[in-house]
Amino acid sequence: MAERVALVTGSLAEPRIRRIAQEIADEALDPVVVNVGVKVAALMTAEIVERRLKLPERIDRVLMPGRFRGDLDRLAARFGLPFLRGPEEAADIPAYFGKGRGGAVSLDRQDVLLFAEIVDATRLTIDELLTRARFLKGEGADVIDLGALPDNPFPHLEEAIAALKANGFRVSVDSFDPQELARGTRAGADYLLSLNEHTLAIAEEGPAVPVLVPAQAGDLPSLLRAIETCEARGRPFLADPILDPIHLGFTASLLRYAELRRLKPDIPILMGIGNVTELTDADTTGMNALLMGIISELRLNAVLAVQVSPHCRTAVREFDRARREFFAAREAGALPQGFGGGLMALRDRRPFTTTPQEVDRLAGTVADRNFRIEVTEQGIHAYNRDGHHVAQDPFDLFPHLKVEDDGAHAFYLGVETARAEIALKLGKRYAQDEPLKWGVAGETSASAEDAHRLTFKEAGSTLSAKKKGEAT
Repeated sequence: MAERVALVTGSLAEPRIRRIAQEIADEALDPVVVNVGVKVAALMTAEIVERRLKLPERIDRVLMPGRFRGDLDRLAARFGLPFLRGPEEAADIPAYFGKGRGGAVSLDRQDVLLFAEIVDATRLTIDELLTRARFLKGEGADVIDLGALPDNPFPHLEEAIAALKANGFRVSVDSFDPQELARGTRAGADYLLSLNEHTLAIAEEGPAVPVLVPAQAGDLPSLLRAIETCEARGRPFLADPILDPIHLGFTASLLRYAELRRLKPDIPILMGIGNVTELTDADTTGMNALLMGIISELRLNAVLAVQVSPHCRTAVREFDRARREFFAAREAGALPQGFGGGLMALRDRRPFTTTPQEVDRLAGTVADRNFRIEVTEQGIHAYNRDGHHVAQDPFDLFPHLKVEDDGAHAFYLGVETARAEIALKLGKRYAQDEPLKWGVAGETSASAEDAHRLTFKEAGSTLSAKKKGEAT
């Protein structure tokens, strides 16, 4: 027997919810739309639901709108049924019920060790190195890589390693100078980047795990000899065939990774991605996704990420998300779709949550002067009791809004319509009074998104006369 779920809604969204309910109904799910008699579902309270909710017979659970903030436990106790909070956007209800991938997915697991390089470590003080290391760890790094610059002495290398280790970091030393690598392993570094068959003896001077590279660019046989030397000695290592920049051997270098995995199916392999992300004028979210796909298919074990160029400033965070989403997809035997969308910064798969016809119908029900802003494939919609206007450009809307003498409202509408225009042009989802979402590329540890939401919801479409008076 199909599970019977009550989809609670308000009157404005009821037609849309009914359409979605018809789309997702099947032999396992029987969704029933229940209107509690308020216009906007987000304005429901637990008290209103207790008074007005009339449930049909044989309901197994109740799904409240995502923006409902009432006490679900209280309602469950009152009606004797599980009450759950659904997605904030009606368009996401199918994914919530697993109709197509995109429901809740755990991203707790991954199997790629993430090195993050501080490329100018020689120029930083110990305190500056610790600050940078803490930031990178917060972005998802597992190992802090100390990059040594050519012709820049690193007199405080040992002190830097000791300070990082004392603060709980795993450390690698990345240098072309064999003496600095030797100093690094003697000081207790966890990894050395990089050794080849001619410098491998340095690995015997301390505990650091060597990252092995070809003796000459593209020389896979020399890398294999270094690998076999470590295998014969029973010494741990990582192998890196070196990813080359585009137009300078990129495709051939990918083939080297595939060939190394074919020849050595069980060894740990590292890929450094900076030669592609840093040296290509393209957004790093897409590049990291594609590189992570290669890493996932070849079962590579570690990655070295760099974020020096301003356009790469979230590369570590992006790769941390990529390794988690792709691990979940691979474990599910699925395409990397619907596993959180953290790398979809510029566009959304379903940018439009309503149709022009639905917006037109909603506009006809509005009885107050507060503007509603929505985006459909037709353009930016702005409507209140006095009219419904559609445009591609916010400047074309302004003459119809009649807010020239209301500075606070004009400012608010300027922000919202500009945000709507960005969403329309890029193909992103827009929701009034909500910031646009940029995947992991736009996340901040300071919860700026929450602060932004609070600011504009208080002085937004529900702007009261009292608030307007205070603004003037």
